[in-house]
Amino acid sequence: MPDKRVRKELKAIYEVLYKAYGPQHWWPGDTPFEVIVGAVLTQNTAWGNVEKTIANLQREHVLNLSRLNSMPSKRLASLIRPSGYFNIKTRRLKNLIVLIRDHYRGSLKRMFADDAMELRANLLGVNGIGPETADSILLYAGGKPFFVVDAYTKRILVRHGLISNNADYQEVQSLFMENLPKDAKLYNEFHALIVKVSKEHCIKSKPLCCGCPLHPPQLPKKC
Repeated sequence: MPDKRVRKELKAIYEVLYKAYGPQHWWPGDTPFEVIVGAVLTQNTAWGNVEKTIANLQREHVLNLSRLNSMPSKRLASLIRPSGYFNIKTRRLKNLIVLIRDHYRGSLKRMFADDAMELRANLLGVNGIGPETADSILLYAGGKPFFVVDAYTKRILVRHGLISNNADYQEVQSLFMENLPKDAKLYNEFHALIVKVSKEHCIKSKPLCCGCPLHPPQLPKKC
């Protein structure tokens, strides 16, 4: 249920971060299919490793559904090796391609024209595709208003007292989607800004609160 206090705090966080960092221009991908591939490859790895993998696929001119579909798994695994867990991610990419090929006749346009909740359920039905990956595909490739929740998102909210440490994915996502307008552009920017401040200040251990845009005003500005 919407909560006036939460809505106010989320709005304040967004405005402060946007003022501090400006637009983040996410997701870094040239086509919706590249974004989809990137969403799978980025599981459990740094984005720099994904960029190396995408470069491999582009260099071989295989970054499209038909060519990845026909490519032998062993060859695909060798190309995506920089992203880590390459055999697992090969299977996940192949599974996802089968969904697009068989259920949506190989058409991303047809896929993203599907009912958003039904499409999300179909994505979650693919082995190896969890909520974060599914919502990344929906938001960044399809422009659907689903807020993406990751470790950065949860960390920020826990440290600012908006959720408990044991809150699950759905609870965290609902906090945003019930208290913010259903706006894909807003969700896109907000999540990107959270990642930005998390990497620069709200790190997992020994957070650098001094200088953080979200540094509580009642605390000293200098440490």
